[in-house]
Amino acid sequence: PVSSPPPAATSSDEEDDSDASTKPIRSEKKKNPASLFQTGGDPPKEKKTKKKAPPKAAESDEDTPETPQKNSNKKGKGKKSKKAKEERPPSPVIEVDNLEEFVLRPAPQGVTVKCRVTRDKKGMDRGLYPTYYLHLDNDKKVFLLAGRKRKKSKTSNYLISIDPTDLSRGGENFIGKLRSNLMGTKFTVFDNGANPDRANANWSNVRQELSAVVYETNVLGFKGPRKMTVIIPGMNADNERVPIRPRNDNDGLLMRWQNKNMDNVIELHNKAPVWNDETQSYVLNFHGRVTHASVKNFQIVHGSDPDYIVMQFGRVADDAFTMDYNYPLCAVQAFAIALSSFDGKLACE
Repeated sequence: PVSSPPPAATSSDEEDDSDASTKPIRSEKKKNPASLFQTGGDPPKEKKTKKKAPPKAAESDEDTPETPQKNSNKKGKGKKSKKAKEERPPSPVIEVDNLEEFVLRPAPQGVTVKCRVTRDKKGMDRGLYPTYYLHLDNDKKVFLLAGRKRKKSKTSNYLISIDPTDLSRGGENFIGKLRSNLMGTKFTVFDNGANPDRANANWSNVRQELSAVVYETNVLGFKGPRKMTVIIPGMNADNERVPIRPRNDNDGLLMRWQNKNMDNVIELHNKAPVWNDETQSYVLNFHGRVTHASVKNFQIVHGSDPDYIVMQFGRVADDAFTMDYNYPLCAVQAFAIALSSFDGKLACE
């Protein structure tokens, strides 16, 4: 169907054939989005018995005991949150208890984390090195992340910090970075772990690759929509990200994807926009979350379920954008993917 109703407007008689994105709570028996991202990986030894967790995941947040699930809709235990999710509040209450943990933790299943990105072009650099800020898009405007391009790098290199005033590489607020290739068409997102040259004996301190983004240069030149491929680590049976810690540049997400070695790796794409004769432009349905046309607007989906929006990003004002993400993405992954779309070198602008 060309136009699908927004999730809230689904009537009960459609329940039987609705997909996971429309009814995340009741339809998990038919199609659970979590299963799209499960690749196995090595779950921690003591949790071996939990193999059966994923089918229930949309219903209960209790299968990750080590992280207190404070960021579901209600503050209490996971069981209570089922009712809260069925009411589908427009902007769920997200409890950000520990910022560093929160921004690396996957979004809770069945909850869309709605954020706002603002671009600050003030300062001496005349907008060449703007700072980007990520906040939760609710009344409190809780700060999550800040990002800024490094000046002395040969390639585009963005530092991501959990402190809006400290965007230094050495500080303790450094949480991740986004690095591009020389062409500016491929990007890799790292957490704040160590460079492989400084690995400890068991490699546990080495940085993880959280995602990679590949932009196809556009044959149509300036007019047509961009094409993006997003590569992320898969999730294990306990709905935790499988750590991908490359020992060198040939072992990263991009190389695995290029070599079609997709063990523990998930490939996502931007949803192709549809041409609209009336507006003479390519359009996507953002359900009111995006108000301005822009080449930067995009939705990221899994090929097997194009109705489950893993992430969407789009302009709402000159220097303001909404960024919404769902399981299995975390804030750092989504923010870095958004930052890559701002990069000036893209041949698909």
